Amino acid sequence: MKILIIEDEYPAAERLEKLIKKLDPRMEVAAVLESVEAARQWFANAEPVDLIFSDIQLADGLSFQIFEEFPAHSPIIFTTSYDEYAIKAFRVKSIDYLLKPIKAPELADAIRKYENIREDFSPKAYARKVETLLDSLEMTKRPFKTRFLVKNGEQLIPVNQEHVAYFYTANEMACLVATDGRQYLVDYKLEELESLVDPMNFFRLNRQFIARIDAIQKIHTYFNGKLKIELRPQTSQEVVVSREKAPAFKAWLET
Repeated sequence: MKILIIEDEYPAAERLEKLIKKLDPRMEVAAVLESVEAARQWFANAEPVDLIFSDIQLADGLSFQIFEEFPAHSPIIFTTSYDEYAIKAFRVKSIDYLLKPIKAPELADAIRKYENIREDFSPKAYARKVETLLDSLEMTKRPFKTRFLVKNGEQLIPVNQEHVAYFYTANEMACLVATDGRQYLVDYKLEELESLVDPMNFFRLNRQFIARIDAIQKIHTYFNGKLKIELRPQTSQEVVVSREKAPAFKAWLET
């Protein structure tokens, strides 16, 4: 197995290389690259490797820049010092991460994960997953709303996002349903709300509903690969996730 390491901290790169060789001496480290620019040059000329270990924050930029220019044809295991919350935003199936300082058991688990997907590996499918990862990273940079100003009779009151259960549309108007069951009109369209809420906590279920993770009470398999959702507080409307959207919904629940 040929491995590429992208890491700008020499001690971290040296430690990772030693751990890899200790885990399996047959693994060959093809190169250790220290920057986005060095990686660009390497990918432009070198043969593909079996597996890539890549730090995220390099001296001259983010490693994601590399994979935007050179779509990944090899599985990537990201190494990072980011906290757990940030990691969840870009954890994608078949892409793993290792939190620094890297520990041998965690490295072994990541290698096993690679070996499990290797035979079924499709470069095109994997490239799409990396695109999803890049989109997720961009989402982590957005300033999401922490509260919404809603109408309550003649008053305007702020509702903190953690007290929002879900949003839905009715008669072309958007409503906010709070965790206590109270409903309020909001001055946003559902499309606008989708970009304003944190995608770690909220998911666009269909054209009518955006729900917070805590509001998902039950999930039922439905005909033709769809999913039927029970929300808390209850709604009189049927909430169905389409077959096309079901895989993304399941992945969101696992993050």
